[in-house]
Amino acid sequence: MSTKKREPAIEGWFTMDEDKPHLLGSKCCDCGTFYFPKQKNFCKNPACEGEEFSEVKLSRTGKIWSFTNACYKPPEPFVAADPYVPYTIAAVELEAEKMTVLGQVITGVNVSDLKAGMEMELVLETLHEDDETEKVTWKWKPVSA
Repeated sequence: MSTKKREPAIEGWFTMDEDKPHLLGSKCCDCGTFYFPKQKNFCKNPACEGEEFSEVKLSRTGKIWSFTNACYKPPEPFVAADPYVPYTIAAVELEAEKMTVLGQVITGVNVSDLKAGMEMELVLETLHEDDETEKVTWKWKPVSA
């Protein structure tokens, strides 16, 4: 078992619950619109003038709306492997919120493994590590995988 300290690659965007991680979003207290990442200043719903938000755990599951592969090395703050290896991205509509969240798919799942409407769940996976620390991020995983 690793003795490295596990910490989120981006603080405050997701829980570190190994079994059932959640994205951390916000919900407008006036109209109920959900946001990810969190909204803090004003509601972007044109029919709302709300300025107060509550932090919420977003759905862990949803369905693929669209997907593709990333064949280019992304800019910082993303830390890409060297040599860079393309990865798969999925836009997943969250089950309860009915909002679409774009994110990486777990290592080993390629675009040929996915299809629109496929059930996905949120999981944690190592993004990169050094001698002392393992940086963890959230990713989408097919429910059947």
